[in-house]
Amino acid sequence: MNFQIKPLQRSDFAHLFELTDAELAAQHACRQIVSSKPGTPCRVSMQDAEVGETVILFNYEHQPEDSPYKASHAVFIRERAEQANLAINEVPDVIRSRLMSMRYFDKSHMMIDADVVSGDRVAEELSKALENDEIAYVHLHNAKPGCFAASVYRAC
Repeated sequence: MNFQIKPLQRSDFAHLFELTDAELAAQHACRQIVSSKPGTPCRVSMQDAEVGETVILFNYEHQPEDSPYKASHAVFIRERAEQANLAINEVPDVIRSRLMSMRYFDKSHMMIDADVVSGDRVAEELSKALENDEIAYVHLHNAKPGCFAASVYRAC
């Protein structure tokens, strides 16, 4: 089954870089300078930020639906991030290089299954899982820190 990984949209978060540190703090966010690579995965570019780059760390509601699984977690956005436009069945290095938690949701936004896989197996697992018609979408999370990585949907 074909799939499409959806990065966050830069236009939804570009305004954060115009805020002062105090304004960011009021929104549960902060500006950081990246000190090591890998370790700061941008959810817009779907790449690890480079040492010395400015990022915003903020709480993102990745599961906004009205269900017991409503959830948010910290994510990074690079200041000069270029919008990732991933091809069908493409898994970027920022996912392939990490241990991933895969959470499978139905149309009612209820988690119906979950797994932890090495990033190099994500494509295979997504293809297999999305053959199940009960699964409406998948959320990927970095398994160790638990942060949201991306949403995944069926693709034609």
